[in-house]
Amino acid sequence: MSTISKSLYLPLSAAFSVAGGLLAGRIFSVVWERIDDSGDGPPDPRDLNRSAGQALFAAGVQGLIFGLVKAGVDRAGARSYRAVAHENPV
Repeated sequence: MSTISKSLYLPLSAAFSVAGGLLAGRIFSVVWERIDDSGDGPPDPRDLNRSAGQALFAAGVQGLIFGLVKAGVDRAGARSYRAVAHENPV
C-alpha cells in the first residue's frame, strides 16, 4: 500500500468505524428491547439494584454485536476501497 493510498484510506476507515459504532449501538438497543421487556434498558454495571448476571449478560451481548458489526463494516470498507483503488488497504 503506497503512502498516498494509506493517507486516503485512513479517513475513510475512521468514517466507517464511526458509522459502524452507531449502527451497532442501534442494533444492540433493538436486541435488548426484545430480550428484556421491562423497559429499563440495558443495565449499567455500576447499578447495584440490577443483578450481576444481567449486567454481565448485557455486556456479553453488546460485545458480540459490536464485534460482529465492526468486522462486517471493516470488511465492507476494505472491499469498497479495493474496488475503487484496485489495491488492498493493508
